[in-house]
Amino acid sequence: MPTATGIRRRVAAVWGRLPLRIRLVAGFAAAMLLVLTAAGAFVYLRVQYALDLRLNEDLADQCAQLRAAATTAAGPDSASLLPHGQFYQVLDTGNRVLAFAPGLSGPSLLRPDELRTALRAPLREDRGALLPISDRPLRILAVPLHPGAGAAGPAVALVAVRRDERDEALRELIGQLALAQLAALAVASFVGYRLARAALVPVERYRTQAAQIADGATGVRLPVPSGSHDEVARLGRTLNDMLAALETALERERRFVADASHELRTPLTLLSTELELALRRTRSTAELEEVVRRAAADTQDLINLADTLLQVGAFTDPAGIAVASVDVTELLTTLTSRYRPATGGRPLHLQVAPGLLVPGDAAALGQILTNLLDNAVRHGAGPITVHADTSDAGVRIVVHDEGPGINPGFLPHATERFARADTARTTPGAGLGLALVDTIVRGHSGQMLICSYTLHHPTTGDGPTAPTCIHPPTGTTVTVLLPDTASRRR
Repeated sequence: MPTATGIRRRVAAVWGRLPLRIRLVAGFAAAMLLVLTAAGAFVYLRVQYALDLRLNEDLADQCAQLRAAATTAAGPDSASLLPHGQFYQVLDTGNRVLAFAPGLSGPSLLRPDELRTALRAPLREDRGALLPISDRPLRILAVPLHPGAGAAGPAVALVAVRRDERDEALRELIGQLALAQLAALAVASFVGYRLARAALVPVERYRTQAAQIADGATGVRLPVPSGSHDEVARLGRTLNDMLAALETALERERRFVADASHELRTPLTLLSTELELALRRTRSTAELEEVVRRAAADTQDLINLADTLLQVGAFTDPAGIAVASVDVTELLTTLTSRYRPATGGRPLHLQVAPGLLVPGDAAALGQILTNLLDNAVRHGAGPITVHADTSDAGVRIVVHDEGPGINPGFLPHATERFARADTARTTPGAGLGLALVDTIVRGHSGQMLICSYTLHHPTTGDGPTAPTCIHPPTGTTVTVLLPDTASRRR
């Protein structure tokens, strides 16, 4: 036998397979049914109260007349106590009928337990149901009397009125309310279905377009009305933005694969050529050693390129970065001291404020300065200046050189992987230095800004605002903004 949990699961499974518009209409219809039923019940109770109030007033008037007549009459066998057409009975304590109207001849209308109640306090009861229809529906009111003489005297006065008109009015009201509720529910369900269908038409169009995109179509965008600002339109615009971002990412990945293949092909081709040449004829030990050295150098280039690619991938996810308090002042001082012999005799100046602390990975932050110094040595000229201080955004690290600057057309692509300007293709490197710096900076919730002067025309790299260059308008300035502990709390 299925359990309650199993039944609920089956119902949920069936409900989940229904179309969304059917579920919306079903929920709307259930809510409307509840509201209409509550409204109908309120109307029914108000009408019933009004009709019952009228019946109870008639009963009270007749009961007062019967009590007065029963206490003044000569005896129970006297003439009619109330006018003809009204129903009454006078009962003694043994539930025997002492006087009655012609229409209520026969046994007492009260059961023994009801009589005992009526001897103490007024009792109001109904005889006959509203549904199904009774032959003689009555409402009775029994009140106690002071016995006239002994136990056999009148004890209870009972009056009754027919409920035919009242019950007929209530049955008619129930029928009209039921028809009105059915009609209102049908109209509301039809309107709700049409509204749900109209609201979901754009969603169906979006699904069709998404199916085309899943089949490989490119450049497809969802049709979103320009003047609409409802939830479906906002969803369409968000999906269009997502599609644009996905296409951009896909294009970037394709370009990355092509560039990576090109960069890997060059050392592999050199390595293969050198090994083939070494095998064409017999060579001396010195020649073979030279070939092995060149092959080892080409292999090391491949290893360096692979390591750089792994570093770029490792810092793409900020959750994978180890966070600790890093003393930027000490880090920059140590790195610049170690790097001075590699500048080729060019001056390397350090201006750093004391006590600069940022949360992050010390090794990754050190990679930022190392790559920026490598770029300044390879592509710049003149003295190199490293400056670090605090700003509104946190800690600011600036690396400046007096080189020829960066071409304005290339500047927006300077942080892309394997991106190299034409003037930089003759120098060592794979075009991953700035890409790695940008990845590490973004992984630390920071920002990198490039300010370069070419022919005294300033241009700015990625970022919402241009950095404030603290050097004369020549060369290239790279500014890294890293949030410190206080700014992250804000």
